[in-house]
Amino acid sequence: MTSTPVTGHVTVPDGTRIAYSDTQGQGGSSPSPPLLLLHGLAGHMGEWDDLTARLLADGHRVVRYDGRGHAASTRRPRDMTRASCVADAVAVIEHLSLPPVMLVGQSLGGHTAFLTAAAHPHLIDTLILIEAGPSGPSPNLPTEIGSWLDKSPVPFVDRDMMVAAVAELAECSYWAEWEQVRCPTFVVRGAQGTMPASEMAEMRTRRLTATATATETEVIQDAGHDVHLDQPRLLYEAVRGFLARARHERRTR
Repeated sequence: MTSTPVTGHVTVPDGTRIAYSDTQGQGGSSPSPPLLLLHGLAGHMGEWDDLTARLLADGHRVVRYDGRGHAASTRRPRDMTRASCVADAVAVIEHLSLPPVMLVGQSLGGHTAFLTAAAHPHLIDTLILIEAGPSGPSPNLPTEIGSWLDKSPVPFVDRDMMVAAVAELAECSYWAEWEQVRCPTFVVRGAQGTMPASEMAEMRTRRLTATATATETEVIQDAGHDVHLDQPRLLYEAVRGFLARARHERRTR
């Protein structure tokens, strides 16, 4: 039987409180490292409910949290930089004394995920990115995000915090960080999403050249940017397959 979620807050050094949920899967013992799920910009941990339920049924331990500036975490933190978001992921892992995790992130959460894997490889066992990559700079992104929020306000975020969250992406690319990722990695793109096929292809090529490590990829049909909401079953099947292959490789090392 699936355990009742353990919920709480982690307070990071800058005073930001990060709300999390930690659930042990069916059977009481995880078949592999725990999964840590990171939602995207203007999202919340509840977006992972469908995938979480499926993973728990397989026995996995699943941890989720609301990113800074989102939902039940501090809504107006002093810092919305990429570095602060990486520090939050590390804080949750360390607060819960997690072994190296299987880190899953969608969109901006995926961006945080691969930066975390690059900077803290000892904390990450496996990396799964959904509609997330290192390309840039994207100078129009803050304006586009602001306009989107003006048209469709999201009740659990503040507009200026969301614009601040993407400020660095307007000015930078992150290929150097991507090339530092060493763990087994799976990149998922929605067929109708915003991630270009060319970016996915370049991610495979650059990482293979830099680290001699392959990057698995998959395109989910009939899915946009929010693959986890548009096609949760297909995403689960793709993730389950990748985790099985990663588990097999781990056992044969």
